[in-house]
Amino acid sequence: MQQNKGLDKSQMISFAVLCLVLFGFMFYFQRNSAEEEKLKAEQQKTEQAKSAVKQTQAAQINTNVTPGAIQNVNLANDELKIEFSSLGGQVSKVELAKFKAYNHKTDVADLPLYLITKNNSNYGFQFKDKAGKTINTKDLVFTPSVAGNVATLTANVNGAVIQFVYTLMPKYTVDFKVRTKGLANVSSDNKADFIWDYNVRNLEKGRAQEQSHSEFSYAFNNYKDYDYDGRTDMSEDEETLNWIGVKQQFFSSVIESKTGFTNSKGNQETIEEGEYLKKLNFEGFVGMSGGELNQDFTWYFMPLDLPLLKSYDKNFDEILPLGWSFIGAMNRYFFMPMYNFIAEWGLSAGWVIFLMTIIVKLILSPIMYKQHKLSAMMRVIRPEIDEATAKLKDADPMKKQQATMEIYRKAGVNQMAGCLPALVQIPIFYALFRFFPNFIDLRGKGFWFAKDLTAYDDLIKLPFNVPFLGEHLSVFALACTVVILIYTVMTSGNMQQPQQEGMPNMKVLMYIFPITFLFFLNTSASGLSWYYFVSNAINILIILVIKYLILDEKKIHAQIQANKEKPKTESKFQKRMREMMEKAQEQQKAQGQQGSRKK
Repeated sequence: MQQNKGLDKSQMISFAVLCLVLFGFMFYFQRNSAEEEKLKAEQQKTEQAKSAVKQTQAAQINTNVTPGAIQNVNLANDELKIEFSSLGGQVSKVELAKFKAYNHKTDVADLPLYLITKNNSNYGFQFKDKAGKTINTKDLVFTPSVAGNVATLTANVNGAVIQFVYTLMPKYTVDFKVRTKGLANVSSDNKADFIWDYNVRNLEKGRAQEQSHSEFSYAFNNYKDYDYDGRTDMSEDEETLNWIGVKQQFFSSVIESKTGFTNSKGNQETIEEGEYLKKLNFEGFVGMSGGELNQDFTWYFMPLDLPLLKSYDKNFDEILPLGWSFIGAMNRYFFMPMYNFIAEWGLSAGWVIFLMTIIVKLILSPIMYKQHKLSAMMRVIRPEIDEATAKLKDADPMKKQQATMEIYRKAGVNQMAGCLPALVQIPIFYALFRFFPNFIDLRGKGFWFAKDLTAYDDLIKLPFNVPFLGEHLSVFALACTVVILIYTVMTSGNMQQPQQEGMPNMKVLMYIFPITFLFFLNTSASGLSWYYFVSNAINILIILVIKYLILDEKKIHAQIQANKEKPKTESKFQKRMREMMEKAQEQQKAQGQQGSRKK
């Protein structure tokens, strides 16, 4: 029998050379990418100089307009630039001044970031008049006026006056008051239907990723409860919603009602290609007092920045999809603070993630050490297991399994202990899966050839579309896949072959897993791929250090032999497993005897 000793010195050298090749490959493309970036920047400056357009200031707008003429007025501060249209008296354009949108032509974020523009948002109040005719404020033409940071839009309908008053406030906020006079003589209902149609604009590089994060979000029960709805249809017949919003990957448009929305319903539809990602429609009732629609609302057009969201004290921080319960707490109170703390040292985002990986590994090192020690012990007893299996080659699988467990028991090896590191790392993986594509501090932060660590890197362009991969290959995803394969080769030596016909070969499945991981990572945030590349590279180094510098397999073998001489007491788990096997064996014998009697 040959003993599986893992990697020898020549394999260690091969691993080192492979790492050097990977890093050399990364640096090579980083240099080419930098040169391309410089050329694109020069071209962009030339185009901007040619197409510069002077924007209309609010002070230049003639507020003495006659009803029927469509006109726009503007308000602006350091955070928001808002345009209001006299058609419908609604917000017609919203630009977040401190952020840029991704440009698919230049492959960088250099476009103005508009949440609302080109009629992608359309809202209004709908009610019926005495004759049963439906009136919608979206169809009315308002007369606009601007005074300081206040825009007032006024419309007349059948002798009634409807006035929308917008006040631009700090913290990405627009106060929205609706005032009416004489509407009680026109309307036949004591409630109005608020209708909001919204097409989500593509603002980020990863279309599929941004699309999956675009959905309804809302709060109810006096802001205490939060929910989101990614289904085709949403319905909240019993709850009064305090606010309803359309959440995107890093930004959100939210309207809050001081009295709430009732009988709310909505639907959403995915848009496969083009400028928009999803089409969402919302409908909810707001009350009218004495037939007049005098209601207070607030619009929020905000980035999904956790400290900002918490500062509103309206449960907006739940909009940020960091994961439920323990997963979300891990991101809020561990990964985010750790990233911010390391980032204060002045390091680039990629090296901050590198140090985060090392810190996580140090925290998990006691568990990882036990796992690798168990792996070494299983390598030592592998020849004995192979020998016992060979002796019982004609026996039934149950006896083979019992013989294997007996060897483990005598050697003092607990196979279940090897599951602990995997169980611990599952919530960490899911937390990071939520962290990297949703942490706005990483948005637009590049590292080497990855221009945005919250999106995939597409350095390798494909001339055709590959199912589940797309039209690119992510270098970080490829590098991560390679190190996972190496780690799998190093750890699969202890994996037992199937002892029964028809059972899957676990070694084959272990090799398939890294390949499937490539399809997952190829369109995910490159920061996640970089984290797991570093994490698995460290795993490989840990195995090599433990194997050649810490653990002595001869001493382990001697310890196992000494363990065999000691009387062993069964654990509850081992006893239960033995009893189950014995019971199954007895049932198998009984079935065999019944079969022979029938013959």
